[in-house]
Formats: sequence, C-alpha cells, structure tokens
Amino acid sequence: MVVRSGSGAQVLTLDTLVRLGRGLRAPAAPRKLAVPEGMTVPLGCDAVRVPALLGQQLVPRLPRVGCVYADDTHWWWLVPADSDYALEWPAPAQYATGAVVPDAPVVPDLVHRPEGALPYTPPIPLYLALCRLTGTTPNWSRPVSSAG
Repeated sequence: MVVRSGSGAQVLTLDTLVRLGRGLRAPAAPRKLAVPEGMTVPLGCDAVRVPALLGQQLVPRLPRVGCVYADDTHWWWLVPADSDYALEWPAPAQYATGAVVPDAPVVPDLVHRPEGALPYTPPIPLYLALCRLTGTTPNWSRPVSSAG
C-alpha cells in the first residue's frame, strides 16, 4: 500500500506507517529484579517465575533459598545466569533471562534475602522441586527416541 500526498512529493509505504506508529508508543522500561546491596552476582543473574501458591510449596523443599521476590500472583527466584541451559523448566514456571520481568506491572518486592553475599537459589534443586510439584519428568529422565 502506498499513500501519496496531493503534490506527489512524499511517498509513504505501509512499512513506513507501521514504523511511525511504533515510534509514537514509548517502550516500557524493562523491569529488572535488583540484587540487594552487599550481594554479588559472579555467575550473572536470571530468574524463574512461578505462581504464588506454587512458590509457597517450594520453600520447604529446597536446601537453600536465595533471593525471592513476590507480588500478589507470582514469586521470582534468582538463579545463576544460563540456568536454563539444557533444561526445559516445567510449566507454569517461566524463565527470565537477566532477571527481567517485563510483564509485571511493578517490580516485585523482595520477600526473602539469604545470609551471605550470594543471592542464588541453587537451580537444580529448584528445577527438581518444580518438576515434582508439577508432575513433570526431568529432561534427563525422559526416554530418548531414535526416530527423526
């Protein structure tokens, strides 16, 4: 689609109109979970989001609980960066690279801070506890198919 002005001087294509329309909307600043002061993230930082009810059930199943953030509907657990490598986190969990929570209306509140300088919840125990609670078989326990 091409729109021409009356004088024929300027041509606007559909691509140009779409780009202009997108430019009118200010992009929302990504919301990121802030690591508490005095803590370090030598391994980088990602987050795993779970529904609040599931989050409450996870706490007693974990050997160590790192920084946990929450709002009315979800809990976010800080894990080392790339904790999704070769792991398929079970639904309804969602993995957030960089601990960015773009769809949260506000940055969730810190509800648990561990002792020490590291904010991480160990990802393998968190993954296994989530698998157990959701009835999901861990990746490495699934049968391998030779069919292509």
